[in-house]
Amino acid sequence: MAVTAKIEGNKLIITADLETPTPSASGKTLVVASTRGNKATDVMIDGKPVIIGLNAYIKK
Repeated sequence: MAVTAKIEGNKLIITADLETPTPSASGKTLVVASTRGNKATDVMIDGKPVIIGLNAYIKK
């Protein structure tokens, strides 16, 4: 899944591809976008990459 990030002014803008809804590990929700853990981005703050952990889901 592609996740991109950029800084516009004082905002971090994250863009993620939507996936076909799939059951979460618990089975309580349907995941529609996820980084599947923490991922480093190309965005730098104070010379360090911004790390993103993203989970987007809907109720079953």
